[in-house]
This record gives sequence, structure tokens and C-alpha cells, in this order.
Amino acid sequence: MGLPNWLTVLRILLIPVFVTLLVYRRPGTALAVFCLASFTDLLDGYIARTRGSQSRLGAFLDPMADKLLLTASFVTLTYLRALPFWITAVVISRDVILVLGAVLIHMTGGQIYPSPTRAGKLSTFFQILAVLVAMLMPYVRAPLALKTVLWITAGFTVFSGLQYIYRGMGYLNTAHPAEREHEDPLLR
Repeated sequence: MGLPNWLTVLRILLIPVFVTLLVYRRPGTALAVFCLASFTDLLDGYIARTRGSQSRLGAFLDPMADKLLLTASFVTLTYLRALPFWITAVVISRDVILVLGAVLIHMTGGQIYPSPTRAGKLSTFFQILAVLVAMLMPYVRAPLALKTVLWITAGFTVFSGLQYIYRGMGYLNTAHPAEREHEDPLLR
């Protein structure tokens, strides 16, 4: 396991620390831990690309670590009333729908070769930004900035979700092409 994967594991291990700090009202330290966790995300990707050390484990762990960190962040900040419920519902709903879609594709014999789209990357960026802005609200009162970031985050989250669903439909349509050759032509 190379350095990028160790950085991803570190990000996963920082999640309970971050949540605990938030719940026990240590917002400054929680913000520092979140920034460190977010930095490991940038760093592991950079190292993997520049050293050519991308791996199947990393391709699985990295997005999982991102989802775990962001889900924990949104849920905890909503619990603490720093974020409204609706944005957490949007973020988590998209991820649940994508996981269910991946399971459906797998169950039908299809294969998924997930790669992030530009909209997906922007969605992740704005989700991280939303968490950061929400955590900065006790220090800097800018409710309009938070609302703006939340609506942009929601827009990219929904758009990227629809984009991934569209891609998933393509994976479903290409599942079992040999079986389609033997189908009754009248049923097509």
C-alpha cells in the first residue's frame, strides 16, 4: 500500500476525531481537522497521478473516504443546526441513489468503471466549501454567503447525480449483450 492510500486511510481515521470535536463544541480544532482531512484528499490524488501509483484499492478507498467525510460533516452540522436539513438530504440522497444504481448494475451482470466527471468534482468541491463556510459562520457572520454556497452546492450535486444516473443507464444498457442477441426480435 503506497503513500496515497495511507493518506486516504488517514482521512478516514480523522472522521471520528472531526465529528467528536464538533459535537463537543471545539469548532476551531474541528475546522483544522477538516482542513487537514481535505488536504489529504488533494495530496493523495496529486501523489498518485505524478508518481503513477494509482491503484484499484485507491480507486475504491478515495471516493469512499470523501463520501464518509462529507456525509459525517453534513449530518453532524445539520444536527448542530449549522446547516439546514434540506442540503443534507440532497447530498445524501444523491449518494444513496448512486450506490443503489451501482448495486443494480452489478446485480444485472454489468460492470462499472467509475471515473469522476467534472460536475462530480465540482460537486465535491462545493460540498467541502459548504462545510467550511458553515463552520466559519460563528466567526464571520455572512448568511448570504452560506445561502449562496448551499444553492450552488445543491445545483452541482443534483446535476452531477443526474449525469451519473445517465452514465449508469448506459452501463445497464450494455449489460449482457450476448443475451440480447438471443432475445425474440419481437420483444425488443
